[in-house]
Amino acid sequence: MIVSPSVLSADFGHLQRDVEMLNQSLADWLHLDVMDGVFVPNISFGFPVIKAIAAAAAKPLDVHLMIVSPEKFVSQVRDTGAHIMNVHYEACPHLHRVVSQIKEAGMKAAVTLNPHTPVAALTDIIGELDMVLLMSVNPGFGGQKFIGHTLEKVKQLRCLIEARGCHTLIEVDGGVNRETGLALAKAGADALVAGNAIFHAPNPTEEIAFLKSL
Repeated sequence: MIVSPSVLSADFGHLQRDVEMLNQSLADWLHLDVMDGVFVPNISFGFPVIKAIAAAAAKPLDVHLMIVSPEKFVSQVRDTGAHIMNVHYEACPHLHRVVSQIKEAGMKAAVTLNPHTPVAALTDIIGELDMVLLMSVNPGFGGQKFIGHTLEKVKQLRCLIEARGCHTLIEVDGGVNRETGLALAKAGADALVAGNAIFHAPNPTEEIAFLKSL
């Protein structure tokens, strides 16, 4: 299992310390949620903070743009050294164009689906995607309860990927902990984003190791 801890749940007063903890852990990526207060009802952080995290990080950056018009920022995301640029299906009326721009910039292209968006919406583009992120909460805030229907969406997405013969990864974000992580692994997820379950645990590296073992 790929584990991508959500830095949004880190202690921003001691951000370098928490990033160093992730560097020393079994985490695969660092998940960075950029929120604009328009596409989602919250504001998180922008490129200056991402660049500071990138300077301290020894793991690839999994940058998730929860914003309107993400295509305007492809070059800025690239310039942070991001490995993956993740945009929302709901924010991109010209999704194929945006995915192409991300790839041309040298990054992996990922697309996120909100809880209400069906997996079938990606039928015509799934073969172009390196990863699909399924939101298992309504995006904008950490600490929300896992939406159980996500398990069925993971299964549906796995069937679509196999039917098209592609190698797209399935990532899930929202309410991920030991219990839901195990269920998601059984349903066919490849990558888990976890925030509170890791950073609020007595031993964050042990939580990462557990999720990694699923």
